[in-house]
Amino acid sequence: MESWKSIIISPDNTILDAIRVIDGSHPLLTALVADNEMKLLGTVTDGDIRRGILNRISMDAPVSKIMHTQPIALNVSDHPKKINAVFHKNLTCRAIPILDDQGKIIAIKQGNTVINQSMPNPVFIMAGGLGTRLRPLTNDCPKPMLRVGNKPILEIILNNFIENGFSNFFISLNYKAEMIEDYFGDGTHLGACITYIKEKKRLGTAGSLSLLESKPNHPIIVMNGDLLTKVNFCQLLEYHHAHNAQATLCIREHEFQLPFGVVQIDNYKLTGLKEKPIETMFVNAGIYTINPDIIDFIPLNQYFDMTDLFEQLLEKGITPSAFPIREYWLDIGRLSEYEKADQVYMDIFQKNCFTA
Repeated sequence: MESWKSIIISPDNTILDAIRVIDGSHPLLTALVADNEMKLLGTVTDGDIRRGILNRISMDAPVSKIMHTQPIALNVSDHPKKINAVFHKNLTCRAIPILDDQGKIIAIKQGNTVINQSMPNPVFIMAGGLGTRLRPLTNDCPKPMLRVGNKPILEIILNNFIENGFSNFFISLNYKAEMIEDYFGDGTHLGACITYIKEKKRLGTAGSLSLLESKPNHPIIVMNGDLLTKVNFCQLLEYHHAHNAQATLCIREHEFQLPFGVVQIDNYKLTGLKEKPIETMFVNAGIYTINPDIIDFIPLNQYFDMTDLFEQLLEKGITPSAFPIREYWLDIGRLSEYEKADQVYMDIFQKNCFTA
């Protein structure tokens, strides 16, 4: 069987099945949906899946719920000039199906499938917090340097970026800054370049961005230094560009159960009861992508959080995009979460993992 056939699924396959195909099809990162006769019905990309999450479509739903039903395709008789023109017009396409005259898939034409590409985008990691909620562990150690498995949290974060082709890092420091500087140095031993932004006072989760000596030339990824995640940051940037966004906020679906029965009333009449219902909402995941000009909205050397920045953008009529995280994600804010991170480290960060 030709290897490209491994990315073909039926419309009855689940979205979770599509995720497995997409994550396992590097560098194509695409699933083709076809019927029993191999006739093309649609395509599914990572962006389609994340938009499905935003629409609260279950991952157990059939992939037909989210597939793109008017996919880009080529005919086997198309002239090479037309093929080149199609790829030139659709630079982000990694795989375009080749169809016969009956609409059946007979081959795949690979597009932009550069492996291990070097990403020019800078990464800004916020690592200056006090880690108050993790005391006494942080009495003598900054939170990003607490070890999970056999490595500091910050080293796991850096390695994840480096494995995805990123090499230009800025790290904001305040509390026990020298411990982080002494451990990582200039990043040469990691195959990276690390520049430290030193806060003389606490500046929140965005304020230290105002201390950059010059604006970067590419969108910048900003991330809290106490997160463990397997987010595909290249897909984050593709999503950011695809939505023509000036800023993108990563979000995470969060469930919690109310400890009481909820009463529904209309005027003075009881209309219903729900016993300890489970509520689902999207929460801020502490990872962002912003275009360079967005830094102008951050006041110089003042306390300013990323939430303040995004609220200001909304007030100015600039609508950020939302990127739902489907990969593993954990905010190490409390002792219970730190203990959980240490327990799952080998399974999650020593293996490929596409969901939490």
